[in-house]
Amino acid sequence: MTLLLGAIADDFTGATDLCNTLVNEGMRAVQIIGVPDETTDFGDADAMVIALKTRTAPVQEAVLQSLAAYDWLVARGAAVVVEKFCSTFDSTPEGNIGAITDALMERAQRDVIVLCPAFPENGRTIYQGHLFVGPDLLSDSSMKDHPLTPMRDASIVRLMEAQSKGRGGVVPLQIVQQGPDAIRGAIDDLAAQGVRYVIADSITRADLRILGAALADHTLVGGGSGIALGLPENLRQSGQLGEFRNPELPRATGRRLVLAGSCSAATRGQIAHVRDQYANRKINIDDIVAGKDVVAALTDWAIAQPDGMPVMIYASADPQEVKATQQKYGVQRAGEVLEQTLGQLAIHLTAAGFDRLIVAGGETSGAVVSALGVQGLRIGPEIAPGVPWTETLSPHPVALALKSGNFGAETFFDDAFGMLT
Repeated sequence: MTLLLGAIADDFTGATDLCNTLVNEGMRAVQIIGVPDETTDFGDADAMVIALKTRTAPVQEAVLQSLAAYDWLVARGAAVVVEKFCSTFDSTPEGNIGAITDALMERAQRDVIVLCPAFPENGRTIYQGHLFVGPDLLSDSSMKDHPLTPMRDASIVRLMEAQSKGRGGVVPLQIVQQGPDAIRGAIDDLAAQGVRYVIADSITRADLRILGAALADHTLVGGGSGIALGLPENLRQSGQLGEFRNPELPRATGRRLVLAGSCSAATRGQIAHVRDQYANRKINIDDIVAGKDVVAALTDWAIAQPDGMPVMIYASADPQEVKATQQKYGVQRAGEVLEQTLGQLAIHLTAAGFDRLIVAGGETSGAVVSALGVQGLRIGPEIAPGVPWTETLSPHPVALALKSGNFGAETFFDDAFGMLT
């Protein structure tokens, strides 16, 4: 089997988000965890999204993993590769988006790449090269207080130029809405001026579909999941993509569990919404650092809850509490301690029959998936924009909803479990 489309995602929820977009457009998509090897089987999939954990990894490590993933995809026939990063462009002045983009462009022998992190369904839009989260500029949104990648600038051009080797330019909305030919002409004009990174404005799904059509001849593109919205139609028009296939729900029927590590406003609201309905406990990092067996205690407590009641264990906190914890233990150590705890809880509780899991937060999802040793996921139907149900590719499948911290309505947890009843 030959792949039609490949993608490299810098975190696990972002990979699932992109798979969801491709599945909704009629592609058979699988998500593979980590750089594949010669034994990796992708079955009858049209598209493969390789989920890495490179958003906050050391730059050189992130680049090497991304290049290895790219080489694997191209060797199996992927005619187009998507560099998937977050729709809020999570990064630092040092990277990693810019460094990975430069490395992939060199490997793909591309002088210009179109980048578009827009995702209108979740309020991420781009206008005049500036990223908005709902009505606010990125720099005025809750992302300005992100514990690992605080975003204090909304200009994608400035952000990109600060962490890469070249110049950026913008294809403005009025050009995008004139159609694919106008977009291609604008890209050519910018390239002639020495621009390497073309930021395309987009405020609606229709804009993203137009942009996708304009990129039919591009072998490398970058952005959020929205950048891929129009790519399957290009493959369909060329006769490469077969009939539309509807996704299937996971088959797991065991106990329900929420593991939340995200400190985003959206996740905190989702936790608050079900706190009186779900059995719940908040992880105390002081107890972990003091050497208490928090995992064993929470595992015993969770198992003892009524079978029919969802269980929620969370480390999510407001910005003030997060800041105090980071000052006390250090940013890196605080994050690692909580991720390890949530990963160990996932191991113990899935073994105890909790096989329908919602995991909130990109870093948390990476920790949980890694701890469970998941190598691949079959992508199911969408719960909310950017978040589908998935099922592990294993003899004893586990249902996983890997939710980016900022995604989903306040009722997300109930909505997700409601689909499986």
